[in-house]
Amino acid sequence: MDVEAAKLVGAGLATLGFIGPGVGIGLIWAALINSVGRNPAAAGAITTTAWVSFALVEALAIFALAIALLILFG
Repeated sequence: MDVEAAKLVGAGLATLGFIGPGVGIGLIWAALINSVGRNPAAAGAITTTAWVSFALVEALAIFALAIALLILFG
Protein backbone atom coordinates (compact mmCIF):
# COMPACT_ATOMS: atom_id res chain seq x y z
CA MET A 1 0.00 0.00 0.00
CA ASP A 2 1.48 3.33 -0.97
CA VAL A 3 1.44 6.44 1.20
CA GLU A 4 -1.40 8.16 -0.66
CA ALA A 5 -3.70 5.16 -0.24
CA ALA A 6 -2.83 4.97 3.46
CA LYS A 7 -3.71 8.66 3.86
CA LEU A 8 -7.09 8.10 2.25
CA VAL A 9 -7.83 5.10 4.45
CA GLY A 10 -6.72 6.97 7.57
CA ALA A 11 -8.83 10.03 6.75
CA GLY A 12 -11.82 7.79 6.10
CA LEU A 13 -11.36 6.05 9.43
CA ALA A 14 -11.00 9.41 11.20
CA THR A 15 -14.42 10.41 9.91
CA LEU A 16 -15.93 7.61 12.02
CA GLY A 17 -15.62 10.20 14.78
CA PHE A 18 -18.74 11.85 13.35
CA ILE A 19 -20.98 9.00 14.47
CA GLY A 20 -20.89 9.78 18.20
CA PRO A 21 -21.61 13.51 17.88
CA GLY A 22 -24.38 12.80 15.37
CA VAL A 23 -26.13 10.51 17.82
CA GLY A 24 -25.44 12.90 20.68
CA ILE A 25 -26.94 15.89 18.88
CA GLY A 26 -30.03 13.89 18.04
CA LEU A 27 -30.44 12.87 21.68
CA ILE A 28 -29.97 16.45 22.89
CA TRP A 29 -32.70 17.84 20.64
CA ALA A 30 -35.03 14.91 21.34
CA ALA A 31 -34.64 15.52 25.07
CA LEU A 32 -35.23 19.26 24.57
CA ILE A 33 -38.46 18.69 22.67
CA ASN A 34 -39.63 16.15 25.24
CA SER A 35 -38.75 18.42 28.19
CA VAL A 36 -40.41 21.52 26.78
CA GLY A 37 -43.46 19.48 25.91
CA ARG A 38 -43.73 18.29 29.50
CA ASN A 39 -42.86 21.61 31.19
CA PRO A 40 -43.25 24.66 28.93
CA ALA A 41 -42.59 27.05 31.83
CA ALA A 42 -38.97 25.89 32.05
CA ALA A 43 -38.31 26.26 28.32
CA GLY A 44 -35.80 29.11 28.75
CA ALA A 45 -33.48 27.31 31.14
CA ILE A 46 -33.75 24.02 29.29
CA THR A 47 -33.07 25.64 25.90
CA THR A 48 -29.96 27.39 27.20
CA THR A 49 -28.60 24.12 28.56
CA ALA A 50 -29.40 22.39 25.27
CA TRP A 51 -27.47 24.98 23.24
CA VAL A 52 -24.42 24.69 25.50
CA SER A 53 -24.58 20.90 25.26
CA PHE A 54 -24.97 21.12 21.48
CA ALA A 55 -21.88 23.31 21.22
CA LEU A 56 -19.78 20.92 23.30
CA VAL A 57 -20.86 17.88 21.30
CA GLU A 58 -20.38 19.70 18.00
CA ALA A 59 -16.81 20.48 19.06
CA LEU A 60 -16.10 16.75 19.02
CA ALA A 61 -17.22 16.55 15.40
CA ILE A 62 -15.01 19.52 14.52
CA PHE A 63 -12.04 17.79 16.19
CA ALA A 64 -12.70 14.65 14.12
CA LEU A 65 -12.86 16.77 10.97
CA ALA A 66 -9.58 18.48 11.86
CA ILE A 67 -7.85 15.14 12.41
CA ALA A 68 -9.20 13.80 9.10
CA LEU A 69 -7.97 16.88 7.25
CA LEU A 70 -4.58 16.69 8.96
CA ILE A 71 -4.20 13.10 7.89
CA LEU A 72 -5.36 13.81 4.36
CA PHE A 73 -3.35 16.97 3.66
CA GLY A 74 -0.57 16.71 6.26
